[in-house]
Amino acid sequence: QVQFVESGGGLVQPGGSLRLSCGASGFSLDAYAIGWFRQAPGKEREGVSCISSNDGSTDYADSVKGRFTISRDKTKNTVYLQMNSLKPEDTAVYYCATLLGAYYHCPGYETRIGSWGQGTQVTVSS
Repeated sequence: QVQFVESGGGLVQPGGSLRLSCGASGFSLDAYAIGWFRQAPGKEREGVSCISSNDGSTDYADSVKGRFTISRDKTKNTVYLQMNSLKPEDTAVYYCATLLGAYYHCPGYETRIGSWGQGTQVTVSS
């Protein structure tokens, strides 16, 4: 069973930056597309970003384009989400996850969440 470990969340002021990390215990992320999702209190979970494994292509929600960057480091078995110019509306618990269906690429990732970790809290507030 996949066990994800997300880290890097915290409290940051508007306009600040954070880098989230997604590691996996006993599981290689290399062959899998990995998505980042978030859920704010009282709101539905939403897809934030995804990185494919077959061609390294990436996808972003419109709300984070130009501010967030997803990447992976195969040597560290880790996927990152660099978040810049953070806004209060980015406040949420962030999860990384594998995808159902075509596990290696991102199209439609927003509705294909598979296994996910415990999440990491991101709070953007002054």
